[in-house]
Amino acid sequence: MVKKVFRVNDMHCPNCAMRVESIEDDLPGIKQVSASYRKGQMVVEFDESKVDDAAIIAAVKKAGYLAEAA
Repeated sequence: MVKKVFRVNDMHCPNCAMRVESIEDDLPGIKQVSASYRKGQMVVEFDESKVDDAAIIAAVKKAGYLAEAA
């Protein structure tokens, strides 16, 4: 398991953060997602053998936000 920080600067409220955190349900290998709209970031704990940064960024984009590795 690895823990990485991603910038998600276009979150504006707690609902945005909850929507970003919902990617946990969509991707296998993600153990936990913690998003903070105040900090403009999310911390993702995941299994690198099952999911990679690109898949996480794509899932966030599908949720309507732009993410990038910090």
